[in-house]
Amino acid sequence: MIETSGLTKSFGPKKVLDDVSVCFPGGTVTALLGLNGAGKTTLLRLIAGLDRPDGGTVAVDGRAPGGDPNQVGVHLGPGALDPRHTVGRHLRWLAALAGTEVGRVDDVLDETGLHAQRPERIGALSLGARQRLSIAGALLCSPRALLFDEPLNGLDVPGIVWFRGLLRKLADDGCAVVVATHLLAEVVLSADRVLLLDCGRPRVHGPLGNVIPAGDQPRDWLESALLDGARCA
Repeated sequence: MIETSGLTKSFGPKKVLDDVSVCFPGGTVTALLGLNGAGKTTLLRLIAGLDRPDGGTVAVDGRAPGGDPNQVGVHLGPGALDPRHTVGRHLRWLAALAGTEVGRVDDVLDETGLHAQRPERIGALSLGARQRLSIAGALLCSPRALLFDEPLNGLDVPGIVWFRGLLRKLADDGCAVVVATHLLAEVVLSADRVLLLDCGRPRVHGPLGNVIPAGDQPRDWLESALLDGARCA
C-alpha cells in the first residue's frame, strides 16, 4: 500500500502539489490522470523517494521511501538510459547497484520480450523497445509498489496489450500499481481506481466504479472531468 498525507511540493514560486492525501491499495491498478502540469510526475517522484516533499509524508507499506530497492519500482521513461550501453549491460548494472541477484536480468528480459535485444546498444533500439527496457528496470527487484509514467508512449498494439496484461498480473500478485497516462481508453480497460489531479490537488479519487455516475460512459466522463479542470501549464 502507498499512502500520502498532506503532501506539498513547490519549485520556486510554483506550488506543484498542494495537500495531497491519497491511498493506493495493494492489489490494485490506479490510473493517475491530469492535464499537463497537474503534478503527476512530481507525485510519482516523491513516492519513489527521488525528490523530497516540502511538507507531508509518504509511506510505502508503512515505511518512508528510499534506501530499499525492493520497496518501489519506478519507470519514468527511457530518457535516462545511456545509449552506449547494451540492454544486458544496463540491466546487470542496475542489478549490481541494487544488490539483486543477476539471475533476475534473464527473468525481466523474458517478462518484457527483450531477450533477443540483449546484445544491442540502447541507442539503436526503437522507442517502444526502450520503453520496455525502462519497464524491465522497474521490475528488476520484484518491488511491491510499481510506478509508471506514460509507459505506453512508443508501444505498438501488441506492446499495449502486453502491458495491459502485465498490470493485471502485478495487481493480482498484490502489488500497488500507479500508472500516469493520457490514454483514457486504457484507463477504462486496465485500471481499478483513478486519481485525477487538478493543479496539484486531488479532484477525483477512488474506485473507478464509484467515482463515475451510474449510466455514464467511463471514457466520456473522464474526458469531461479533465476538460473541466483548470489548466496548470
